[in-house]
Amino acid sequence: MNTIGNILRLTSFGESHGPAIGGVLDGMPAGISIDLDALQHFVDRRRTGQAVGSSSRDEKDRVEVLSGIMQGKTLGTPIGFIVRNSDAHSEDYDDMARCHRPNHADYTWQAKYGIRDYRGGGRASARETVARVVAGGIALQAIESLGITVASRLVQVGDVTQEKQFEQIISSAAHEGDTLGGIIECVIHGVPSGLGEPVFGKLHAQLAAAMMSIPSVHGFEYGDGFDMASKRGSEVMDPFVKRDDGTIGTMTNHSGGIQGGISNGEDIIMHIAFKPVPTLMREVSTVDIDGNLVMLHPRGRHDVCVLTRALPIVEAMAAMVVLDNYLIKRTNVL
Repeated sequence: MNTIGNILRLTSFGESHGPAIGGVLDGMPAGISIDLDALQHFVDRRRTGQAVGSSSRDEKDRVEVLSGIMQGKTLGTPIGFIVRNSDAHSEDYDDMARCHRPNHADYTWQAKYGIRDYRGGGRASARETVARVVAGGIALQAIESLGITVASRLVQVGDVTQEKQFEQIISSAAHEGDTLGGIIECVIHGVPSGLGEPVFGKLHAQLAAAMMSIPSVHGFEYGDGFDMASKRGSEVMDPFVKRDDGTIGTMTNHSGGIQGGISNGEDIIMHIAFKPVPTLMREVSTVDIDGNLVMLHPRGRHDVCVLTRALPIVEAMAAMVVLDNYLIKRTNVL
């Protein structure tokens, strides 16, 4: 389960404190122009130290493309890449080797495998997502050549929805040794109608699976989402109209660009909810691997709020799902 996609497939590898994080992106068509400088800029958006409450771990995140791209063009062969880890402080986690950190994957990974990499959470760490951003950044350039764009923004941090107050509430949480979650909105514009695979490969289901695979994500909705449950059908109807250019569209977009699991040509609008970061910089009660009650004194460098750094991760996952479904559609009809 380290691979996502059907025709366009990403397999990622690496642990938080290992030598590198990397991936193999297979199924990318040949001849796609890839601007490696623009790709690096996209990956840089995920780096630490660029927002209030960000981890102080100073990884440069330089992308090293090993195969599949030559002279700025994809070759149609697997695109291999790595991002080296250069600022891991593994000793910060020595005290956590025998403890189960609350709300982390420590206990569940130990229960599943009988062994875990406690250094920064190993593969369960959000450090793994840098591979997604590299692969998604390549996919993003490919779909942009088709006129499809992906954009995301923060719409809520904690219980605050006013953007000008986001930094203040994050700073307050950091001062108290606490953390925050929130909500990201992602809009995919220019998606042609007809993408998505019924019955078990619906486009919104694929997008939900991609978003829910991101560390700390606890909720997903598209269109009017959960608000639909309290409305009448007449209130959320999306009447069809003929546009000036002769194409068919809808007057409203309560459906969020997807109907029957297939894109209808309108903007795909999603909301992704992130839980608060589980590591609190304060003493917490937990148990060790033998079940004995212990007090944990967390060390290390951790985010207070991951939302700003998560924006390119969300965009990357969206781009890979859309491109994968675009390629699938090309196999459905002659």
